[in-house]
Amino acid sequence: MALKFAVNNSLSAITSLPSGISGGALNLISTQTASASASLEFTLDDSYDSYVFKFINIHPANNGVHLEFNMSTDGGSNYNVTKTTTHFRTYHNESGTETTLEYYTSGDLAQSTSNHMLLNSTGNSNDESTSGSLQIFNPSSSVFVKHFIANFNNYNQGDYSANHYSAGYGNTTSPITNLKFQFSSGNIDDGIIKMYGVL
Repeated sequence: MALKFAVNNSLSAITSLPSGISGGALNLISTQTASASASLEFTLDDSYDSYVFKFINIHPANNGVHLEFNMSTDGGSNYNVTKTTTHFRTYHNESGTETTLEYYTSGDLAQSTSNHMLLNSTGNSNDESTSGSLQIFNPSSSVFVKHFIANFNNYNQGDYSANHYSAGYGNTTSPITNLKFQFSSGNIDDGIIKMYGVL
């Protein structure tokens, strides 16, 4: 069988996919911009099997605070889903004198309704912030627990680049209706969170 090649190697002329072919793309659902906000909350429904949150330059009002999140099963009246999570991190300072790769015990939960720490000790100087992503899987399921994975990098208050990896599950078979993001103390001074549905 002879192989056929496109004469024009550019795909820029393609404007849509034929029906029946999944794009596997992210569909932007909402964008929230913090402005001295105590928290940012998002509503989920059963339109998608997975949701991705992108965090862009999230800047705290207070110094050395932790970015956290929790889940709700009652439309956002309570954020208290029981969670079991795991967390590890790596960091390197600007002077090149300190590095680490470690399991981060302070960042995990064992059947706790507390907020899950996505990363620790973000600085609040003008050029300090954190960026990253979180994905939650099948939040509308009434059968399975609710898995999530997250990866964040921050400008740590001590002039470190710190990269945090965490994952876990909300130990509930009730649908997750809302997610809330906040710092461990003080407001989210600035920054953008975008919520996407995975097609």
